[in-house]
Amino acid sequence: MAFRKELFDIKCPVGITQNVIQGKWKLMILFILKDGVKRFNELHRMLPDIRQGYLTQQLRELEQDGLVHREVYKVVPPKVEYSLTDMGEQFLPVIDKMYEWGIDYLKFIRE
Repeated sequence: MAFRKELFDIKCPVGITQNVIQGKWKLMILFILKDGVKRFNELHRMLPDIRQGYLTQQLRELEQDGLVHREVYKVVPPKVEYSLTDMGEQFLPVIDKMYEWGIDYLKFIRE
């Protein structure tokens, strides 16, 4: 697997994590994929505000960083499915904690 070169230059583990999940939609993509395999159009429907090209870019970066697996089926019409890798699965507890914190923060700002 060819990881993004810039990741090797980051010395701080928090900086590496920030760089890998950097992008407006990456966390949402990972959050959606925690429920299982999704096709590109399913992801696009679940994230209606994202441009198709940007979704493609974010998925490619997540794939390159080893969090998402892309499976291409040689059928007509083409079929592509996305799922979490083992490393992507390892990141789920972080997303779950972010989800919990988000709920608490919403309560906090509404008080």
